[in-house]
Amino acid sequence: MIQEAPHAERFKQQLSDSLRQEIKDSRAIKVAKHDHVYTCGDRAETVYFIESGQIKLLMLSPEGKECLLAIHTAGDIFGELCLSGLGARLETATAMEETNLKQIPCSSFFARLRRDLLFEGFVQYLAMRIADQQQVIANLVTVDSEQRLGKTLLQLARKLGKQDSRSIRIEHKISHEELSEMVGATRPRISKFMQRFRILGLIETSAERFLIIKEKKLADYLAQIINSRARPADIRLPGQFNLNGERRPSSRDAASTLG
Repeated sequence: MIQEAPHAERFKQQLSDSLRQEIKDSRAIKVAKHDHVYTCGDRAETVYFIESGQIKLLMLSPEGKECLLAIHTAGDIFGELCLSGLGARLETATAMEETNLKQIPCSSFFARLRRDLLFEGFVQYLAMRIADQQQVIANLVTVDSEQRLGKTLLQLARKLGKQDSRSIRIEHKISHEELSEMVGATRPRISKFMQRFRILGLIETSAERFLIIKEKKLADYLAQIINSRARPADIRLPGQFNLNGERRPSSRDAASTLG
């Protein structure tokens, strides 16, 4: 799991400081819980900086099935694909709670990066975002839905959670439906895996209904799954089996038959 590097955090803080010092080329807006900041197909002309709150980015399939691309919190940027000149939004941005944003026109955003020497930090920040998305794509192809859920919980804990001595507490409400959209599995399967994680002591729910992630226990459990599926007994040597999956007779087998 990729974690944000110090230079990415440093860029977010520098951009926040820059926006506080000057407001003529940015506009503060407040978005109510469940309201859209923008929807797929809207004109893409602005970048958004989250001062407080939480935003989720969604894409819809032609059949209307939702894919949750990312959850962004205070200090994050979203809507930056407008800088590519595509002209229209490819995703929908929705507030998961009351959220305060700074809205920055694309041309002003580039000027701010140049003026405050933030281009290098912005590129590093985007590179981390790309690396994270590559990891998500790889997980969709290479691991099963239980492991994807475990990896997603670890990622959310590290991004959204508050650390204590033994666990990470996520105080942001994330539903099983939203987890299913992130993981690419049905809601019943997500609920089944979450129950299993609770029974195994990998996650808990606090009295305040916050999700508590036992980071080390969950990471060890996922590693155990991977190791159990890579046992030598499961490895088939080249040439040992035919195209139908049947074991080819060895030379010893042939000799015993002739004898």
